[in-house]
This record gives sequence, structure tokens and C-alpha cells, in this order.
Amino acid sequence: MHLGRKMTGDRPLLVLAVQEEAQYLDTSLPVLLTGMGKVNAATALAATLARGPLPSEIINLGTAGALRPGLSGTHLVGTVTQHDLDSATLRALTGQTYGPPLTVGDPGGLTLATGDSFISDETDRARLAEHASLVDMEGYALATAAQQAGVPLRIVKHVSDDAGEEAARSWRETVAQCARALADWAHHNVPFYA
Repeated sequence: MHLGRKMTGDRPLLVLAVQEEAQYLDTSLPVLLTGMGKVNAATALAATLARGPLPSEIINLGTAGALRPGLSGTHLVGTVTQHDLDSATLRALTGQTYGPPLTVGDPGGLTLATGDSFISDETDRARLAEHASLVDMEGYALATAAQQAGVPLRIVKHVSDDAGEEAARSWRETVAQCARALADWAHHNVPFYA
């Protein structure tokens, strides 16, 4: 976890998983790098918010795998789900729902499936594509921490790969291009970016 610059209550907090995704950000806003995965994302954001002051909003910028053919570019997320939590079994055991889908940012945005697996298998991709357009490793955890703290969240993802067999190689080859696109999006859409 790394937080650059101090948070203030009148400005947003930018949250990304790793430096590779943040390499072209040129801003006076605070930037939190959480590390990859749900546990790292949730604990880093929760600890940062607990220290305060709370930001005006949280903006998660990051890369995502496309679960459906032809999906590319930068997208706002409207719903985020967990693809690796067995909610049905937990509900059967306890009668309670754990990990329900969460609405974030843009209600008309895409659905993002979050899990601790880097999806690079065609079977997994097809299964996830039935319910989501994009897949990542941090979005749901960040949404949960933001909602518990009462801070608005926008999730913005740039497609880095097709979540297929070549996903890991594709991510390494495209992450710099994705980072440029995310920085450009932030420059044009985030208050106080400059």
C-alpha cells in the first residue's frame, strides 16, 4: 500500500492496484496504490479512509479483462459482483446473503466481476460472461469499503486483455497503453485533477 499526497474532504482520492496502471498520472490529487487482489484492495482502502479525512469521492482507475468479444476501450462500471464467493451455498447454510451485487457510479454502466483469480481460461471466461462484461481483481472490495465508509465511488476500467489464454501476456504488453488512457480519462473527468 502506498498513498501519495494528503487526502482532503473537498477532493477525490484516486485508487489503483499497481504503479504500472498509475505511471502516467500527473496530478496533485492523492493516489492510493493498493496492491493486487481483493484483500489488498479492501484493507488498503479501509485503512486509508479510517485515518481520514474522508475524500469527496473515490475513483478507482484500473485495467480489466473483457469477457465479451469486441469490448475495448475505457468503461464506467454500474454494478460490481464477486465471481469467486459461493453466495448460494453460504445463503443455504446461514439464510443470509453474503456478497450481493453492488451498484456503483454509473447506473447505466457495465457489470464488473471481481475475484482473486486472473482469468485466463476460456471456460471461466464463458461462465463469467453470462453475468458480466468485465473482470478484475479489486473492484468489489473497493466498492464494499467505500460503501461502508459512506464515500461515493466511481469505477473506471480500461480493457487490457480478453480474459482468455493470452491474458497475462496481453496485460504486460498493453498496461502502458491502458495507463495512458486512464490518465487521459482522469484528466478530462476528475475534478481538481491538474
